[in-house]
Amino acid sequence: MPIIVNLDVVLAQRKMRLNDLAEAVGITPQNLSILKTGKARAIRFSTLEAICRRLQCQPGEILEFRDEPPPNNI
Repeated sequence: MPIIVNLDVVLAQRKMRLNDLAEAVGITPQNLSILKTGKARAIRFSTLEAICRRLQCQPGEILEFRDEPPPNNI
């Protein structure tokens, strides 16, 4: 998947634990963990806004697009 989630990097830079962020944002640590590991298929803008507000970052610091070459169908 070409969307990379760098939440763990931003958390480490801010010296914050996942559980502390989950509590501050108002979502479960399990749901935040799903996002952190890149297994989430969607995120609400309100959740992204709350995460960015708490971590004092921009969405682009958390989410990154990496173009992947199309599969070779030979």
